[in-house]
Amino acid sequence: MEFLGTTQTASYCGPKKACGVHAPPPAVPAPVIQECYQPYYLPGYRYLNSWRPSLFYKISNVQTCGDEGATCRSALRPPTILPAVHSTLFCRYSPRDWDQSNQLQVHGAEASRLWAGRLTGDSLRLMQDKDQLTRQMQEGTCRNLGQRLSDIGFWKSELSYELERLLNESHSMDAVKRRLECAAEELTCPLQMALECLYQREKRIGIDLVHDNVEKNLIREVDLLKCCQEQMRKLAQRIDLQMRDNRDAQHALERDLEDKNSAEFIDEKCLNLRNTSDCISFFHGVEKIDGTISVPETWAKFSNDNIRHSQNTRANCIRLREEAQNLFEVLSDQMWKQFTNTNLAFSARIAEVTDVKNQLQTQLAKTLQEIFQTENTIMLLERSIMAKECPLKVAQTRLECRTRRPNVELCRDIPQFKLVNEVFTIDDTLQTLKLRLRETRDTLHLLVMTKCRLEHELAIKANTLCIDKEKCMSMRKTFPSTPCMGICP
Repeated sequence: MEFLGTTQTASYCGPKKACGVHAPPPAVPAPVIQECYQPYYLPGYRYLNSWRPSLFYKISNVQTCGDEGATCRSALRPPTILPAVHSTLFCRYSPRDWDQSNQLQVHGAEASRLWAGRLTGDSLRLMQDKDQLTRQMQEGTCRNLGQRLSDIGFWKSELSYELERLLNESHSMDAVKRRLECAAEELTCPLQMALECLYQREKRIGIDLVHDNVEKNLIREVDLLKCCQEQMRKLAQRIDLQMRDNRDAQHALERDLEDKNSAEFIDEKCLNLRNTSDCISFFHGVEKIDGTISVPETWAKFSNDNIRHSQNTRANCIRLREEAQNLFEVLSDQMWKQFTNTNLAFSARIAEVTDVKNQLQTQLAKTLQEIFQTENTIMLLERSIMAKECPLKVAQTRLECRTRRPNVELCRDIPQFKLVNEVFTIDDTLQTLKLRLRETRDTLHLLVMTKCRLEHELAIKANTLCIDKEKCMSMRKTFPSTPCMGICP
């Protein structure tokens, strides 16, 4: 047979030497045994080389004789032998070759068996190592998933706590906003009251239509109420804008919390997966897909930024609520002080008008008394004048009768002189009385005019008192406060 394609020739079939020459047979070099051994590695363990068994084979170095050898072989070629005995006479292997081949097979089998044993032991150890590595990696993954769930739970609790506080703050801000809007709306009542007072005081008559301290305080009160309304509405608008920021922060927290819940559900599902689970399957190439968009630092920073934004929003809400509370206190104090000052001005003005009215009433009473006395005086003067007419008639009649005396009897005697003097005196008395009567009548007319003026002034003062005391002060007995303002006069 041929071994690995190499033609083997028996040594005793070699060429014979020439006759008469006894030279020692050429030394046949020992066959070179080359051990061709290829190491074996499992796939994925060291190298991805194909496996080949260890083979020990012999490559024989056949020494050629060149042209001389060819001549010798041709000269010493044995005679032709029949084909029937050719295989017997010309055997291809020697016993030595046979022994060496057997030994080679034995050694090759032993080497293959030893290599197979080593490979089996290495495979068992490899499987144990890989099983242990797989268990360790799976346990590490479970620990990492548990730690991840712990981190998610921590941030969930922080987000839930912050969301709850933000919602409470939003409710408080909404209550403050409604309170501001209600207070601004409720200020319409005292504003209308102050405007009504100004409108009523425009109905004063004559000299009482004066720009007094009451009107100044009413104007300041109207301006203050309008300013308070404007400040409250502006603050309510700021609170409305802040509530929009609150809703944005709330939406961010809720969205982050929802994502945390989804991630927690998925990670819990992953943590509960076992090698015996029914829902596991192969997903080839999934390890090559990287769909992540964050790292643990940015992941934690995202939730931390949301919480910090919510905290800043809550801090702004707290400042706005404190500002609203301070605004309530300041405006309530200012409005109450202005309301009190206006009422005090009303009281002072009513007292002044009442005092003037009392004085006018006193003067009117005196004027009426004087008118009555003047009228009596006029009546007495008229009676006196009428009483002086008869004596004047008597004196004039006497003089006229004495003018009819005859001749020398027309003497300017004492009776004549007395009668003339009497007539002149009575006439002068009448003139004086009539003049005094005219003066008295003029005085009476003046007193009547004074009485009319006093009565008119009293009517003006009565109208002013009615406006200030009955119409205005009746509306201003109590400050029109509401629970929204939280003010008690």
